[in-house]
Amino acid sequence: MQFDRRLFRMLGAARPALLMIIIFGLLIAICIVGQAAALSKTISGVFLKDQTLVSLLPSLVLFAVFSILLSLLRWLENSSANKLATHIKLKLRRDIAAHLSKLGPSYLKNERSGEISNTLVNGVDSLDAYYSQFLPQLLLSVLVPVVILVFVFPADWLSGIIFLLTAPLIPVFMKLIGALAEHLNRKQWKTLSRMSAHFLDVLQGLTTLKLFGRSKNQIKTISQISNDFRTSTMKVLKVAFLSALVLELVATISIAVIAVEIGLRLLYGAIEFEKALFILVLAPEFYAPIRQLGAGYHAGMEGVAAAQRIFEILDRPAPAVSSEESPALSGAGASIRFIDVSYAYQDGERPALRDISMELQPGTTTALVGPSGAGKTTISYLLLRFLNPDKGRILVQGHDLTAIDPDIWRAQIAWVPQNPYLFHRSIAENICLANPAADDRQIAEAARQANLHEFITSLPEGYETVIGERGSRLSGGQAQRIALARAFLKDAPILILDEPTANMDPQIEAQLIASMNLLMEKRTVLLIAHRLNTVRRADRIIVLSGGRIAESGNHQELLKKNGLYAEFLGVAGTAV
Repeated sequence: MQFDRRLFRMLGAARPALLMIIIFGLLIAICIVGQAAALSKTISGVFLKDQTLVSLLPSLVLFAVFSILLSLLRWLENSSANKLATHIKLKLRRDIAAHLSKLGPSYLKNERSGEISNTLVNGVDSLDAYYSQFLPQLLLSVLVPVVILVFVFPADWLSGIIFLLTAPLIPVFMKLIGALAEHLNRKQWKTLSRMSAHFLDVLQGLTTLKLFGRSKNQIKTISQISNDFRTSTMKVLKVAFLSALVLELVATISIAVIAVEIGLRLLYGAIEFEKALFILVLAPEFYAPIRQLGAGYHAGMEGVAAAQRIFEILDRPAPAVSSEESPALSGAGASIRFIDVSYAYQDGERPALRDISMELQPGTTTALVGPSGAGKTTISYLLLRFLNPDKGRILVQGHDLTAIDPDIWRAQIAWVPQNPYLFHRSIAENICLANPAADDRQIAEAARQANLHEFITSLPEGYETVIGERGSRLSGGQAQRIALARAFLKDAPILILDEPTANMDPQIEAQLIASMNLLMEKRTVLLIAHRLNTVRRADRIIVLSGGRIAESGNHQELLKKNGLYAEFLGVAGTAV
């Protein structure tokens, strides 16, 4: 596993905690040497110098003090490492969530929610081992041997040289074996992400699968993915156990060389007993941090594999935000002009809009119609600042939209998407998402305007009824009316309606249109729709085809042209 510079740079404000770990590591090394010195002096005094308990008491007290300090310092070092990991994980989750928010739905709709969730939860958690085990142990594996060598060389230079020559063998073997384990660990992480994504997709679509009798077919698929994950995990463990065996073997042989060398020299009187014992006691402690680094190495590899995916998300460029001061906007509505706007997905490989020029007048309704893929939703994403134009400009009251702070701009917009996201919370909490400061009276009034109040009050728990994830306990029309209630509660001057009546039966559609008409009054509205009943009263209708404006005008004018709009009506009846 390469030392990842980006993971190290993420320490940021947590570097004082890392400094404390370094200080504790130095003190731990000193305590280990002091403990070995006190122990060797005590044993030498008892067996060779016939010293009494009273004369050895200072050495015994010193040994006890060093032992207590060593336990305390190791606890402090572990505690600091855990705090370091916790701080970084918390910051990283905030950074990922904030960046995903900046990327917006245009990025998320192309990602699998289960895979993103796995990255946010398991991926970030896997970095715990990197920061709490591998990184501190990496520091200790350098500090402890260096401090021991500082005391060993003056005592016996020959043993010091052997320590110096044998110590690098463990990292070399660890690197050789770890390269394979790292490759397998990355493969295991990808399999886990794929399994998480597929499993969540199946859970979310379980009702649909059962309706079409296809739920049992997923058993085989999930079983296969689970077996793939089990196999990849066992391969990682096999290599990890093999590398642990090799590292232990190398460390044991190195200690044996030291023991034989010391024993032979002691036999011929070439070294004092106390010095020999001092070095023998230190030998296992010299190699212990390097051996433990091998365990931390494998523990941290999963975090490095997950970090690749985390950095992929964080490196994804978000729509640019101007560094200039955001211009002031009047609250009386906005004149919005698109001037030769073009946009393409997949780094320019898939054009969505080509030279779009249009204007949204304050207080009017502009409808966008056209076949799927014509660019209607892309225009709404550009207006919401989820995307920035590749070419051209969008002007709001004469100001470039990219110069306006996104948060200030989005406060001026109420957005009702085709599939509004509802949380596993109460109805009241879902409605007040648009205005968290709203009171019960304001929430109820918004629900009345959306023709939802009677339904809510008919429920046993009323506005406190929990509706399930994605509104699983509601019908499509009820979920859409909650989205409309949000828009009423926000009371923004600009309104975007993205196919709000799609897939609704005529009765529900009529109720939604009645609420929408009330909502659109005195607002600047961009309406995306496929149904004639929704768009026929729009002040202006723009027909898109192939990312370009094919026709524009009101309903009667477009019918008289007998062009693409009329063709849609002739083929699809009431659908446009």
